[in-house]
Amino acid sequence: MTLDQLLVILLVGLVAGFLASHLMAGRGFGLLGDILVGIVGALVGAWLFLHVLNITASGLLGQIVIAFIGACILIGIVRLFSGGRFGRRRVY
Repeated sequence: MTLDQLLVILLVGLVAGFLASHLMAGRGFGLLGDILVGIVGALVGAWLFLHVLNITASGLLGQIVIAFIGACILIGIVRLFSGGRFGRRRVY
């Protein structure tokens, strides 16, 4: 893996994680948290789209969309098993 590939993975993870965490949780999880959610979400999305639905996407935008959808699914699953406490906006 080259440095360029690593930077693309981190960029896709950051953008997808940021968008998904703000959409699903109402706030971000911080820089590292958003990157982690985005990268794991990209794995979930890639598995779902490529192996289950047999759909491929090309280009950076396609990768971001698949990672975003996967990250939203990931946040939803984690929220389901955590009793809804994960990723909720705190009201004081």
